[in-house]
Amino acid sequence: MNDEPVISRAWDTPYYVVRTDALEARFLPGAGEDPDHVDNADVEVRLSKDGSWYSATILTLAEVDRVMKRWEDTGEALGGRYFHVSDGLIVREPGIENMFQVLAGMHRSGDLTSALQRLDEPD
Repeated sequence: MNDEPVISRAWDTPYYVVRTDALEARFLPGAGEDPDHVDNADVEVRLSKDGSWYSATILTLAEVDRVMKRWEDTGEALGGRYFHVSDGLIVREPGIENMFQVLAGMHRSGDLTSALQRLDEPD
């Protein structure tokens, strides 16, 4: 994989922020969650080229399965028979670094702007 060179990665509470020349991603993991083990996080992505903002809820396959199994007991989503989030992005592996590299790869391939929800209005 052609990983995006990271300029910085640091906590800017409550966000964990990862920056490259091309984009900035502001992850909102659970309180006290280890960035290497995050399996469910909201993220806002700002593109450096035009300053546009996008958002997503990123979940791993394992996290989706865990949630759906919990819903079997709670009755939510027809007893866990379906899963839906309007701005959902599913990834295989946990961790903010992995999630960021997916976002960076989507940006390089041109998929990011069509897959994520735009937060600002285009000029």
